[in-house]
Amino acid sequence: MIIIVDYGMGNLRSVQKAFERIGRQAVVSDRPDDVAKAERLVLPGVGAFADAMTALRGRGLVEPIRDFCRAGRPFLGICLGLQILFDESEEGASVPAETGLGLVPGRVVRFARSLEQQGLKVPHMGWNVVEPVGDWPLFAGMPKEKVYFYFAHSYYASPKDQAAAAAMTEYGGRFASAIRVGNIHATQFHPEKSQAVGLAMLENFVTLT
Repeated sequence: MIIIVDYGMGNLRSVQKAFERIGRQAVVSDRPDDVAKAERLVLPGVGAFADAMTALRGRGLVEPIRDFCRAGRPFLGICLGLQILFDESEEGASVPAETGLGLVPGRVVRFARSLEQQGLKVPHMGWNVVEPVGDWPLFAGMPKEKVYFYFAHSYYASPKDQAAAAAMTEYGGRFASAIRVGNIHATQFHPEKSQAVGLAMLENFVTLT
């Protein structure tokens, strides 16, 4: 069973519909028991890092998500669901390291304000090229160059170990647009909004062993 974690932040129905389009059933749930029993877990999200962690704590979901990931089952984070995997974020006031899930060492940082001098807007919104790093299984069957996915974000993840980067994107500099640490996969972009390539990525996630 695929569980999409509901913590009150994010376009849950869009993610669920994307799985339906590839013929896969996914259940939206905020129940810790459902997270614990899931075969595959998806953590989407749109909004602020600290608010997301507060919502997860309020629903008793933090430890079940950590336990799921540490058990080695396939996990997919999307957008904010990638960022809260990290230790801390500089969004707003500095968020203490313990506020994040702490599953991927590193922090979340804001795009430099100097990007506007380069004619680049923040938030980074719209389609951009995603380049896989190494043999990332979620990219199986896709072209290795010029694959576009849809983004909407002002902050991006900076992993402590650059080997955690599963894909890179250029926006006034290169940043990790996807990460992989063992069974944990996460994307800063939105597969559910990325048409055919996004659906192909979700299918690759479903078929991960």
